[in-house]
Amino acid sequence: MGRRANGEGSIYRRGDGRWGASAFVDTISGKRKRVHVYGRTRQEVHDQLAEKLTQARAGIRAPDKEWTVGAYLDYWLTTVVAAKNRPRTGELYEGTIRLYLKPALGTIRLTKLSVQDVQAMLNHHLERGKSLRSLHQMRSVLRAALSRAQREELVVRNVAKLVDLRPWERQPIRPWNTEEAARFLQAARSHRLYPAFILLLVYGMRRGEVLGLRWCDIDFEDGLIRVRQQLQRFGSTLQQGPVKTSAGQRDLPVISLLRDELLTRQSQIHEGVAATPTTENVNDLVFLSTAGTPVDPKNFVRTFQDIRAKAGLPRITVHHTRHTAATILKNLGVPARDAQLILGHSHVNTTQQLYQHGNSEGQARALSQVERQLLAAPVAAKTAANDVNNTSDVRKVFETSKNPIGGMGVLPGGSSGARTHDTLLKSLSLLEESLPTTPVSELLKTRVHTQIVGWVAVKKCCKLSTSGPDPDANARASFTILHALPKMATQKLAQRCFPLVLVPRQRRSSNHPNIARKERSDLPR
Repeated sequence: MGRRANGEGSIYRRGDGRWGASAFVDTISGKRKRVHVYGRTRQEVHDQLAEKLTQARAGIRAPDKEWTVGAYLDYWLTTVVAAKNRPRTGELYEGTIRLYLKPALGTIRLTKLSVQDVQAMLNHHLERGKSLRSLHQMRSVLRAALSRAQREELVVRNVAKLVDLRPWERQPIRPWNTEEAARFLQAARSHRLYPAFILLLVYGMRRGEVLGLRWCDIDFEDGLIRVRQQLQRFGSTLQQGPVKTSAGQRDLPVISLLRDELLTRQSQIHEGVAATPTTENVNDLVFLSTAGTPVDPKNFVRTFQDIRAKAGLPRITVHHTRHTAATILKNLGVPARDAQLILGHSHVNTTQQLYQHGNSEGQARALSQVERQLLAAPVAAKTAANDVNNTSDVRKVFETSKNPIGGMGVLPGGSSGARTHDTLLKSLSLLEESLPTTPVSELLKTRVHTQIVGWVAVKKCCKLSTSGPDPDANARASFTILHALPKMATQKLAQRCFPLVLVPRQRRSSNHPNIARKERSDLPR
């Protein structure tokens, strides 16, 4: 076999019998680095080396050093998360990595991490009773770290995206209704944190926003509360920082109840009745502990639950008071956009889908409104129809018409409006010229007129009958009477009466063709 060209690498057999291969590739920092692969057969190391060279030719550079999963997660926390995310988020990521990811995956080389490794870790924690929410949190943190490694060209794919995990569904939240929220505020009225509870249940403010509220954020002259910061615990210290999102920076109007409570509290501080701050960094906070320090979020939650238990209310978390405020705003008919701005959400979908909840009272009220609308619609339609086709209006039309038979118009019904059984009277009333005419009424009037005149002509004039001892004699008598009529009357009957024109056809089909042939030319056409 000939000498290999530059850049193709070299394959060799080690002293222990295994095979090895190496080649120079470019690293992320731009330097040249020699990479090595090993295997039990020559073909195995040849394929591994070919894969390395293919990636290098595709522009995927090799890392300057071989990362383990644990080492890269530490690098990601200190370099990426600390610069991008808030301290609270970094604290949550650090706990997930320290407790779950590093013990199971920390010693695996980053480039060797497989889907099976991640799946086995998740299955292990699931078998040990970890919640589905915790498993999703583990995968989410690892997926974020590997996405960064993929952008840095340290790995080819993100294996955390390829594992299978059951979807996590939020537990149903049952917020307080208006009556329950009012009961809590009534029970907390004598507590020194009563204004803070108003901010929770009326304004739907976050716990950190309430505890981080400063006097400089309250403008009594303009009647505004400017939400700008929050108070949170990081490790063993309480820190003041910006609100969660830019949408959380909002200006809210001061309601009269809160205004009176805040002014009372402010006067108590000046008089020395309320607690005074013990350090300069909390000099401007509205809510302080009895020792003059910032209120610890855990102590605030404990106080909230104590008051709730004494009032006999269902147990909810402090954060669920935001759900309570959002649902009350919905039930009051407040537009979703205004509720979003009050709660400080970035998207209105968050307000509607996550924080506003349905309840039986609101649904019953909505269905009652639909019921009233549906019941009112047929009544309105019937009223409109009665206005157009009112019986009294029709009666007036018929009363103004003249009937040659009775001298009065004939109504299609009795005095009560009930339908009459005398069809002849109803038919005669349609013959009057003074009635309102339409194409349908004209056709009906002509048809009825034709039937009546035809009946008179056939029965009274022709006397056409095939019964009796001499049908021919009856026929001759009938045509004699017909010829005795004035010519104009005969023509009018022929024009207006369709039974009369059937006479010749009947005669043509009879057993007396001579009579039919003799009289046919004299019949009116």
